[in-house]
Amino acid sequence: MSTTERPRILVVGGGYVGLYAARRILKKMRYGEATVTVVDPRSYMTYQPFLPEAAAGSISPRHVVVPLRRVLPKAEVLTGRVTTIDQDRKVATIAPLVGEAYELPFDYLVIAMGAVSRTFPIPGLAEQGIGMKGIEEAIGLRNHVLEQLDKADSTTDEDVRRKALTFVFVGGGFAGAETIGEVEDMARDAAKYYNNVSREDMRFILVDAADKILPEVGPKLGQYGKEHLEGRGVEVYLSTSMDSCVDGHVVLKNGLEVDSSTIVWTAGVKPNPVLSRFGLPLGPRGHVDTGTTLQVQGTDYIWSAGDNAQVPDLVGRKAGNENAWCPPNAQHALRQARVLGDNVISGMRGFPQKEYSHANKGAVAGLGLHKGVAFIVVGKMKIKLKGRLAWYMHRGYHGLAMPTWNRKIRVFADWTLAVFLKREVVSLGAMETPREEFYEAAKPAPAPAVAAATKTEEKAKAS
Repeated sequence: MSTTERPRILVVGGGYVGLYAARRILKKMRYGEATVTVVDPRSYMTYQPFLPEAAAGSISPRHVVVPLRRVLPKAEVLTGRVTTIDQDRKVATIAPLVGEAYELPFDYLVIAMGAVSRTFPIPGLAEQGIGMKGIEEAIGLRNHVLEQLDKADSTTDEDVRRKALTFVFVGGGFAGAETIGEVEDMARDAAKYYNNVSREDMRFILVDAADKILPEVGPKLGQYGKEHLEGRGVEVYLSTSMDSCVDGHVVLKNGLEVDSSTIVWTAGVKPNPVLSRFGLPLGPRGHVDTGTTLQVQGTDYIWSAGDNAQVPDLVGRKAGNENAWCPPNAQHALRQARVLGDNVISGMRGFPQKEYSHANKGAVAGLGLHKGVAFIVVGKMKIKLKGRLAWYMHRGYHGLAMPTWNRKIRVFADWTLAVFLKREVVSLGAMETPREEFYEAAKPAPAPAVAAATKTEEKAKAS
């Protein structure tokens, strides 16, 4: 970390908003006008709409992430966490990956910490659940699902086999519906290579507390998505929730009980809870309370946007909805980041702030290879698409929205190769514990007395 007498713009979070806001600021800033510092626990930004495709093996996991230092070469990128902010002194406390925490002064502050999985105190969830907020979870889910097929193919225990081939997904929004669609597609393809496993042996269950899935694309397309998944053998239970999942025994509110080794939790998100330690004004659900210019209420040097911000929706309010807020999606995050970057520069130079206003352009969702739904707004027209055409719209929109041409090209290359090459169905489960085999080979042999005692204990247990 360099020291400088120039004003410091501190960007807390290197996700979608943090990355694009920092890029915008660096682009608009004069040479030597300020120092831009980005702090995030990861050294890369994850494009979350592609996590389901990464979990299914349609896109290489490395192509779903963007290295911050490569994309922001003129910024300071610190890998760590901002634990507290002292607004009176304009100082942030940074906890690096290693070493002691230290203080970092700033002049302007951007809060872009995003959201975390919204969970409930459900027995067994912390131990059994798999989230879908990061690329690590997507890779882990892919390896885990393929491992379950390996187990089912190799065992003679029917209970073990049934549990391994039961997959439960909780949450029917974009993340849940897209993930179960992609994973079911992958499992169906993978089953062709197993002698003792077929798609009919598997059980996919989608649960949501709401009365519909995919609410973002509207009721008709949501109903189509539900019927499409059910046509592929997915059991969809609406207006219900999960009561417990201790040791993989899933109990639903509607009375259904199943044993499952795979429980995927995608039941919504909430603002990063660390925001409560920053002394910022928060809304009723924990979001940073911002004005229409993305400035935090009551301040003139702090801005916020994206999933962790409560941003007024001017278009909705002009239409008569006085309580309209911008939804937490990539469409708004990208555009908010640009306005935020411009406003930081304007604030630094003493110019007026610009209000954020954006009309919804629709929503797209993929439900597996060649399957999807799309709701597109063109002027006053509302176009609804489903099937292969909607899937093309989904890939086209997100492919172009992927940050940097480097990653755009890599993603489109993955898709192009998939047209000619079969999907990979290899499980690399050892990635979770890569040193285990080496440890077993390298650990010292037990002393003779210890080895003898161990054998005696084993004989006693066997008898």
